[in-house]
Amino acid sequence: MYRASDRVDNERWIELLDEACVSLDLDDETRSTAVDLFLSRAPDDERGKRVAAAASLYAAGLIRGDERSQSAVADAMDVSRLSVQKRWKPILEDAGFSPPSW
Repeated sequence: MYRASDRVDNERWIELLDEACVSLDLDDETRSTAVDLFLSRAPDDERGKRVAAAASLYAAGLIRGDERSQSAVADAMDVSRLSVQKRWKPILEDAGFSPPSW
C-alpha cells in the first residue's frame, strides 16, 4: 500500500511508466497495475527507481496478460534486461502472485 503523497513524490517515474506503456502499446489496466506495483515498492534511492519502475511494468504485464519481453521493457525504460530479470519476481510475490516456473 502507498500514500497519496507517494504519487506526487514519484510523478517523474509515473510519467516514465506512462511513456513506456505507450511505446509498448500496453493497455490502461496494465499501466495502472504497473503504477500501483511501483508505488507500493518504490525505493527511497533515486537511482533505484528507474529499475523498480521497469520491473513493476514487466510484472504488471504478466499479471494482466499483456506481457512484453524483458528486453522490450528494459529498452522502453532505458535499463538493462538483467536489471528487470533480477527484480520482477519479488514484486510479483509481494503483490500476492506466484511467479511462473519457466
